[in-house]
Amino acid sequence: MDMTPLSSTILVAGGAGFIGSHLCEALLGQGHAVICVDSFQTGRRENLSALLGHPRFRLVEADVEDLPPFRDRLDQIYNLASPASPPAYQADPVRTMMTNVVGTNNLLALAEQTGARLLQASTSEVYGDPEVHPQPEDYAGHVNCNGPRACYDEGKRAAEALCFDYLRAGRAEVRVARIFNTYGPHMQCDDGRIVSNFICQALSGQPMTIYGNGEQTRSLCYVSDMVDGLIALMEVADTPDGPVNIGNPREFTILELADLIGREAATELSPVFRPLPKDDPRRRRPDIARARALLGWAPRVPLEEGLKKTVPWFAQELQRPLAACGAAAQPAKVPQ
Repeated sequence: MDMTPLSSTILVAGGAGFIGSHLCEALLGQGHAVICVDSFQTGRRENLSALLGHPRFRLVEADVEDLPPFRDRLDQIYNLASPASPPAYQADPVRTMMTNVVGTNNLLALAEQTGARLLQASTSEVYGDPEVHPQPEDYAGHVNCNGPRACYDEGKRAAEALCFDYLRAGRAEVRVARIFNTYGPHMQCDDGRIVSNFICQALSGQPMTIYGNGEQTRSLCYVSDMVDGLIALMEVADTPDGPVNIGNPREFTILELADLIGREAATELSPVFRPLPKDDPRRRRPDIARARALLGWAPRVPLEEGLKKTVPWFAQELQRPLAACGAAAQPAKVPQ
């Protein structure tokens, strides 16, 4: 019996980004036709190099704030179109906010027009510097709505509100994933994320920069697990009545993470400590009980295994003459 799933036409906004490019590859592997929409504000063409010649893959260079008309029959829309690392989203905070509000509204209108199901990539940043630990979906968060991270935090919160307004009005079928810290190949060394900072500094022979005392925590999900979770949420038959956390609940201190990466990179470097940036969360760990119950999903790749795949990828990137990682041995201004 042929168990091949029926092919769908799927639009992935932000498909040249870190997670988006892995998602495009996974969807093509399932037999779907994929339309990748990206403005390349933070996405990279190199992330799509293995996909560009695929007969079921199409790249549309466009900004979701000014979305071109689509005449395709669309079955699903994934919205990952937003800068997601602090240096990137703080570089142009107004554009970040508009990408998340205007861009999300444009994609929701496209979903309404085509009847496509839409998955909105939200973020654990909607919980801010949380006072509840671990963070369940019904926690309203502790966000500084006027701080330097607000363009992203509040932009994503507003995008969630738009999604559920469309859903309640019966205008579109919507799912919302709250993505927690994710790592793996296709990250940029200078993106300000803690994993990429540490790996590129270690491989370049520089001390790892630790903000604060290093006792703050993160829970890190390997990118293949994240993609599996997003697809599971998109595919689940019954529309969840609220957001769903997608992340790895295993928690590490920043110092523990630095030690693991140092060992994987075969370096012994003394860390450099710097002040903790404003509104940087002290603890971050998802409560994934809802994802387990609704989707039957849980991460499978341990951090140690994921780093064995991620560190060699960065090592190759750093050997490229004009690699995007070239300047990344220097610590990014803001960690995540």
